[in-house]
Amino acid sequence: MALTERTFISQFDIQSTGAIHVRKTTEILRDGVSVSQSYWRCVLTPNDPNAASVLDEPYYLTLAQQAWAALPTGD
Repeated sequence: MALTERTFISQFDIQSTGAIHVRKTTEILRDGVSVSQSYWRCVLTPNDPNAASVLDEPYYLTLAQQAWAALPTGD
């Protein structure tokens, strides 16, 4: 009976304000079958200094950076 744990981004929503709602799921598997899940949520603000540690998957970090670069500057 092998227990394994995996954590992944299960929700990534970019708002019109540039805020990004992130949900990470930690799943415990026994012999490949999910037996437990827990969730962690946060909201990243434009150019948030914690983005690289929260979005530890390069795909999502790139999406966030592109979304923030496309925001109007307010000029």
